[in-house]
Amino acid sequence: MPLRLYNTRTRRAEELRPIDPGLVTYYSCGPTVYDDAHIGNFRAFLAGDLLRRWLESPLCEVSDGRGGVHRGPRRVVQVMNITDVGHMTDDAEGGESGEDRMAVAGRRLEEAKKAGTIPAGVDVDAGNPYAIARFYESRFREDARRLGLKVALDADRDPTLMPRATENVPGMIAVVRRLLASGHAYVAGEPGRRAVYFRVRSFGPYGRLSGNTLDRLREGEGGRIQASHQSQKEHPADFLLWKEDPTHLMSWEAAFDASPWGRGYPGWHVECTVMSVARLARGALDGEPLTPEQLASLVVENGAPLIDLHSGGEDNIFPHHECEIAQSCCAFNADPDAGSFAGLWLHARFLLVNGEKMSKSKGNFFTARDLFARGVEPAALRLELIKTHYRANANFTDQGLVDSQRLVERWRRVLAAGGGPEAEGGGVSPVEREFADAMNDDLNIARGIAAVNTWAGGLASPGPEDARVMRRLDGVLGVLGLERPEARSTAIGVYQAGVEPSAQIEALLEERRAARAARDFATSDRIRDRLASMGLAVKDTPGGLVEVSRRP
Repeated sequence: MPLRLYNTRTRRAEELRPIDPGLVTYYSCGPTVYDDAHIGNFRAFLAGDLLRRWLESPLCEVSDGRGGVHRGPRRVVQVMNITDVGHMTDDAEGGESGEDRMAVAGRRLEEAKKAGTIPAGVDVDAGNPYAIARFYESRFREDARRLGLKVALDADRDPTLMPRATENVPGMIAVVRRLLASGHAYVAGEPGRRAVYFRVRSFGPYGRLSGNTLDRLREGEGGRIQASHQSQKEHPADFLLWKEDPTHLMSWEAAFDASPWGRGYPGWHVECTVMSVARLARGALDGEPLTPEQLASLVVENGAPLIDLHSGGEDNIFPHHECEIAQSCCAFNADPDAGSFAGLWLHARFLLVNGEKMSKSKGNFFTARDLFARGVEPAALRLELIKTHYRANANFTDQGLVDSQRLVERWRRVLAAGGGPEAEGGGVSPVEREFADAMNDDLNIARGIAAVNTWAGGLASPGPEDARVMRRLDGVLGVLGLERPEARSTAIGVYQAGVEPSAQIEALLEERRAARAARDFATSDRIRDRLASMGLAVKDTPGGLVEVSRRP
């Protein structure tokens, strides 16, 4: 069965039909680097990574667009942006309200310096927006690599796969000029305070992705349209493409030659249009992005999509992705109203923590590196964030992490007990067929993991063929090749990866040692059972220390 995915634009599951089934072009909305990415961000990024890995799997089948099936091999060119322009804290209309995010980040860093909470050896100029962006970008890339995001790993050898917004401003200016020339944009305001807006009424299908069509939008609805900006707009839903503001922390001259718009900064939405098309248009797939001049002349006929796939979190649907579609189709499609920008739009739903929305005030807000610092293993965190279907709200809990760690350990034992070199080649096993059926059904990862777990749990004595199967399945799951934190030792315990020493655990181990020394095995067993109820297994070692690990 060819892969079927839920297309947000059409509101139904449909076969993915790439322009070229052997080469899939894929754009994922990436981070805005003014703070560390939290686990909700990574939930969306990892949902996109899971899709990428499945498309590249030899088990995946996609429609060839002619009624047949393409079974690979298949190459995926994935691009994820790094948004490092200092956007405003309220960027719903493209970025002209609130405070500059880099200024906010600078204050946060200054406070961290005064409090002594900046990591040792880190020296970042909190007054330099570029330095701030590079600081948080490097931290994001590190977290992404630890969690196995293939696009981050690819970008180490090909930086064009993770383009920076600040390095693509000339392309944005070229696209904005093109929209102005074709009547899809206009300049408003007085010199010194001018803005370029996209004319939404020039694009008939506006609203088809989100359902927020022009006849449904009202001033202030959803907090997306601000009354303070309406006087110079032709329509309340028109969104920012360029803002004249020479005082902005990051600003550029808006032209290759004399320009009527003035020095300023680009709107948020236009950035992704340029960074995706510049690298994923058919003329750029060998690694050389399109130049601004090439972007200014690119034309796509017959309403064809420019790229195959576009993913992000559900909070990106409106206004961001809605605006991306409008400006991209009007800039590049010969018939804008027939265009779709991407052939298929995929969005991951929100992540809850203990059943509630993440909030720093509630104490349930976590970044990936917060959890790594607690001893959480990257493999367990990755699995916990991908194991719920992308179109369902996921609920992140400590018990879920424990359960994910157990699954990882079970799968590792299949590899470790392979009994020798992994078998080469071989046919498709029953568990692989079951896993493929699940994944081709709108990435039904929960059903896929259940199939893997049932198979792994039923192996009495895994062999080389089982190790080969597990390795191929993990090519999609992406957990077994991730780094394993080293064991941590205390005066009494050796804590294995994924277990963080605590005063409570240490006290129980001391009680257990005293009970065993007194030959009070009943008490020793009760303490062992209490540790087991905490998800921990203990084993005495010849050196007298107790090995503490997650229960399988």
